[in-house]
Amino acid sequence: MIFFIPPIQKKSINSSFKINKMMALKGKKILLAISGGIAAYKMNYLVRDFIKNGADVKVILTPSAENFVSKVTLSTLSKNPVFSDFYDENRTWNSHVEFGLWADVLVIAPCTANTLSKMIHGICDNLVIATYLSAKCPVFIAPAMDLDMYAHPSTHENLEKAEKFGHHIIPAEFGELASGLVGQGRLAENETILQKIEDFFAASHPKTLDGKTVLITAGPTYEAIDPVRFIGNHSSGKMGFSIAEEAEKRGAKVILISGPTSQKLNNQNIKIHKVTSAKEMYDEVFRHYKNADIAIMSAAVADYTPKFVAKEKIKKSEAEFTIELVKNPDILKTMGEKKSHQFLVGFALETQNEEENAKGKLEKKNLDMIVLNSLKDEGAGFQKDTNKIKILTKTEQKEFSLKSKEDVAKDILNFVEEKFNKS
Repeated sequence: MIFFIPPIQKKSINSSFKINKMMALKGKKILLAISGGIAAYKMNYLVRDFIKNGADVKVILTPSAENFVSKVTLSTLSKNPVFSDFYDENRTWNSHVEFGLWADVLVIAPCTANTLSKMIHGICDNLVIATYLSAKCPVFIAPAMDLDMYAHPSTHENLEKAEKFGHHIIPAEFGELASGLVGQGRLAENETILQKIEDFFAASHPKTLDGKTVLITAGPTYEAIDPVRFIGNHSSGKMGFSIAEEAEKRGAKVILISGPTSQKLNNQNIKIHKVTSAKEMYDEVFRHYKNADIAIMSAAVADYTPKFVAKEKIKKSEAEFTIELVKNPDILKTMGEKKSHQFLVGFALETQNEEENAKGKLEKKNLDMIVLNSLKDEGAGFQKDTNKIKILTKTEQKEFSLKSKEDVAKDILNFVEEKFNKS
């Protein structure tokens, strides 16, 4: 039996409640999957509402949904391309796996009886279903169909199975349907869908780091050779930025010190200090270190810098060219020496004798914890959206599977919190 759930009335939503929730979507990655029902036109407004509340939105469609909504409109509103097939017009592959890894939540709305059935039984014949089957994020389903279709035992059974899968169901509401009938089957109002997702995000991040200051470094450093050339390490900064955003979600005051990177923050509450060289990063770190409770040093700092920096561009003349290098100050080692109350976390990217080298760094630099990456692990390393890590302390180690860097950030902070609270 499908139970009637009355729609939420606008006047019943307390304005202060809405204000408290309005920041819950800020910086969240919402993947909206639209299937081919008449209610699909309402998704233009839902996308707009998501964007207004600070979310980053991507949209995918079932082939039949294109009969009801315009890709151009949805792309304009979401500020992202919209896809309905595995290949675009240029025969470029649209990876369902990447969509699933990118999203914080997958929202399927409207979800037709056909799409619902395919989801439950694993009938993978379009981009939406392939994305759904590979997604690891929470799934919200907002069904919409005619009265008797919604009341049919097969629909009821599929919704029950979806709940057993751990999905969140936003029930259809009572009202006038496209057929002219009146009853339950109408897509939940956009306001209701929006509120359900806001509530989810608001509840999913308990403020476990409330009152704590977390200092994070990210990205590479560039060491100038002349006004146009530099040496440095490969680093996109993605890992450090992901840790910073996750720490802020947990209530921490976050100080992010970043070398040159194209990464953008989705959270305006995070204070970012941009630097270029290792010396600049050193100076900036120690401006804030004494006030930090937790310091997570994920930056790829150059170990050496040119002894002399040319004031003008060095002209190409000789077949060989020699640059004399001198050691940069060791930021992490100095932090270990000056550590008083701080919980200090370092990173180690290794290509050989990984654990041995990481343990050596942990000991020599007086760290509380070190995060080990190996370039030998497929999907880990530079410029990737995924990472595979092993965490080591002086008494234990824990290995994690390949995950998105957002999920890796959660694993790191979960481990930090566990150890920090015991110290």
